[in-house]
This record gives sequence, structure tokens and C-alpha cells, in this order.
Amino acid sequence: MPYDLKEIAAISGMPGLYRLVRPTRAGVIVESLDERGTRSVASARNKVSLLQEISIYTQDYDQTVPLTEVFDRIYQKYGTDLTVTNKSDDRALATFMGEIIPDYDRQRVYMSDIKKLVSWYKAVSSRLEYQETAAEQPAAEAAEETASPAEEAKPKAKKKAATKESTEAGTQQETAAADEALSTAGIIPAEQESTEPTNPEAATAASTKKPKKKAE
Repeated sequence: MPYDLKEIAAISGMPGLYRLVRPTRAGVIVESLDERGTRSVASARNKVSLLQEISIYTQDYDQTVPLTEVFDRIYQKYGTDLTVTNKSDDRALATFMGEIIPDYDRQRVYMSDIKKLVSWYKAVSSRLEYQETAAEQPAAEAAEETASPAEEAKPKAKKKAATKESTEAGTQQETAAADEALSTAGIIPAEQESTEPTNPEAATAASTKKPKKKAE
């Protein structure tokens, strides 16, 4: 997955996004996903919603787009420099959303959700490293595997000399070179919400065999 969201969560009653560190008897220790990286404890009363389990409603009632895929689409189109912010006007935000998910459900995905999506993406893209998928790395590998006849002849010509050197100096060891359907159904902190009405905006990504239950 491009951005690893397995340990990134939105927590009710706590603004921003957090990285889950470890569980405790009182709840879970979390680290804010910002430059300060402040650690605190989210109690059992707080609802912790992993971004990986959040998806966006589409016009097909039974289909949603996982947030991980949404972030990947944004990265492919904009990289880490978005043209909108959570303070952009509604028309610009709606246009942005339509570019990323043309068939997103205009009735079930509120403008507040699009603002959250933009804020979340900015936080994630600024703190996490984008991971290239295997399909995006074939060029370098192909270049290594494809060698011209002249290049292949050179190592053969040096093979005897290398063998002689290793015999005289002894065997040398070689060291290998290696290092919230976004509508969030209340999972987003109340402090982040405006006076906009609450919408059952969170839906777990649909599965063709065992669809997950949508948030109520």
C-alpha cells in the first residue's frame, strides 16, 4: 500500500490524527501525527478509528473506495502539494473530490467530509513516506537484467585475473549492499466538526464475499 495507514487513527474527542504506539491498562498510548509528535493516552471511552478501515461512499450503494486507495489517487495526481485546503471554498473542494472519485455519493458525503479528507491527507503525506508498489519498480530491475554483449564480455575477460588474485591473497568475502465511506459516523473529534449536521458518513470498505457492516 502506498501510505501505510494500519496504525494511523482518528480519535473521538482528540483533534488531528494519531499513530498508535502501544496499549495500556487505561487505553492506548498514541503519538500525534504532527511535528511535535506529542504522546498521550486515549482512554477506553475514546473511539479509535483506523484510517485503513475508513472508505468513501460512491453512487453505487454497495461500493465504497478505501481511504488507502483514495490517498493513492491523490498522490498520483497531486503528489504532496494539494491545490486545495480545508479552508478552500466549497466549489473548489467539490471539484477536487470529483477529480479523485468521479462517482462519489454527493448525498452521503458531506462537504465537512471532504475537508477532513484534505486535512488528513496533508497530515499523512507530510509525516509518512509514500511506498512505491512493485508494479512501479520494473524499469530499474529490467535495466540491470539487460546487458549488452560488450558488457557481458568484460567480466569474462577479468575472471581469470580475479581468480588468480583470490588464490594469492586468500578467499575474500563479499558484503551484500542492503535499510472517515469518509463520512465518519462520529469517529472524528467533535472539536474538528463545525455546526454542520452529523452524517452517518463512515462506511467500511465493501467486500464482494463478506461485506463489512457500515457504520451507523
